[in-house]
Amino acid sequence: MKQVTLRWLLAGVVVTILSGCGDAQEHTAVKPAPVNFESGDECHVCGMAISGFPGPKGEAITENDQQVRKFCSTKDMFAWALQPENRNRNHTLYVHDMAQTQWASPEDTALIDAREAVYVVGADRMGAMGPTLASFAKKEDARSFVEQHGGEMLMFPDVTLQHLNRSMSGSDSGELLMESMEHSRMDSMDPE
Repeated sequence: MKQVTLRWLLAGVVVTILSGCGDAQEHTAVKPAPVNFESGDECHVCGMAISGFPGPKGEAITENDQQVRKFCSTKDMFAWALQPENRNRNHTLYVHDMAQTQWASPEDTALIDAREAVYVVGADRMGAMGPTLASFAKKEDARSFVEQHGGEMLMFPDVTLQHLNRSMSGSDSGELLMESMEHSRMDSMDPE
């Protein structure tokens, strides 16, 4: 009788262990959806208001506590993401696809996975804090942007702190910001 009970107990343990192995495959992490930018949101890096400024914005959703950090520009998002304590973490990052929205006021419906985006560094368009990285879902759109506004195309893993610190050569940042704001005004007047 004890042998039968012991066998059933061992069978139960084996079934429990095997069913636990199956659950491990089912517990894959689901990527959180992007969070809309709201009036009054402030940049996690510089503390500046996010709304009302041109250019792509960014956001990070931390992997463990799912806390949302919003950034007034892609440049500030990269400044945060490239810090040693964040670099190797699997945070979910979003940026605006600038081929799908206006430079003057990017729409949240155009948020894309930042790790899959193509970036243009060194263009003549300004973001909230001056020079920024234009972000695109497709290389063709980034290439077209480079033809119109200059700059260099990079993929997410290729962006470094040196790219963020690169100054706009051959032009005054104030002049470029004014020109970018003029472009932004014209974009917002487009009936598209």
